[in-house]
Amino acid sequence: MKPLESLGLRHDGRRLWILDQTQLPDREVWLDAGDPDAMVTHIQQLRVRGAPLIGVAAALSLAWLAEQGAGADAVRAAAARLRAARPTAVNLMLAVDRMLGAIAPDLAPALTAEAERIFDEDVRLCESMAAAGAALLQSGDSVLTHCNTGGLATAGIGTALGVVRRAFEHGVRLHVYVDETRPLLQGARLTTWELGRLGIPYTLIADSMAPILMREGKVQRVLVGADRIARNGDVANKVGTYALAISARHHDVPFHVVAPWTTVDLACPDGGRIPIEQRAAAEVHGATGSFGAVRWSDEAAPAFNPAFDVTPAAMLTSLVLDRGIVPRDALLADGLARLAHRAPSAL
Repeated sequence: MKPLESLGLRHDGRRLWILDQTQLPDREVWLDAGDPDAMVTHIQQLRVRGAPLIGVAAALSLAWLAEQGAGADAVRAAAARLRAARPTAVNLMLAVDRMLGAIAPDLAPALTAEAERIFDEDVRLCESMAAAGAALLQSGDSVLTHCNTGGLATAGIGTALGVVRRAFEHGVRLHVYVDETRPLLQGARLTTWELGRLGIPYTLIADSMAPILMREGKVQRVLVGADRIARNGDVANKVGTYALAISARHHDVPFHVVAPWTTVDLACPDGGRIPIEQRAAAEVHGATGSFGAVRWSDEAAPAFNPAFDVTPAAMLTSLVLDRGIVPRDALLADGLARLAHRAPSAL
């Protein structure tokens, strides 16, 4: 395999590594991640995360397995385990299914080539989204983000945060309000880390503070990512996104979802059919990481901890896809099926 590198993933031509995102922002620890069973654990424990990136990582893991001499049956079994690692992010299923579709008598070269295509494609999709979305921003804007949607979540520059990055690099002076993003603090831990590296001004806030900023006119746009988009435009994203959309609508703040076509699930008719991952109560009881462990509730406290929620298409200002920007009215009138055969925009 050719050498590949992104902010959160590396392949040196022989071995696959992931940046352990549970150790950020305090420590940058790279983990050997070629073995598919190890990758399943990394995905489930959020050492590698982000809907596009876990699909890329799973594909590279299957290619690694084939390069070690495994046969087609072993690859199919590993693919089934990877595909089930997280239920909401459709990118994972799509990437694994593409790898299964690439199985050929000359197994290792075929899977390696497909994994490299999946990696390279994600890089290109990020660039197309960034080019489309950057046109929405102007100097003086403050943008509010949720969770982490940058280079740590993709093989490229990111989805929603990629839009912010490209606009900033083109001279648009921006400020970013970063939701800490409960319960896993992926905004506080990861987005602030990325923005600091990029030199983009930001302010960290608790999720519940966002409506105050909107009321005071301090947020011009909300940009979020997605883990699955149904055919009608309903969006599953990190829990808390739905509340942001409600507040943005009340305060007349544009609300945009930025995602690649690999996050669209045309087989899913609406958001009510999107499976929502339920995670351990311990993630609500407290936190663990490079900063140590702390618990702020009784460990026996009953907890409700969905990883995602669903925002109806009617609450979006637009979808920013690699195939172009889809305004709410077009989304509600036609859904997304009409875009199925459109190539990524030449932006």
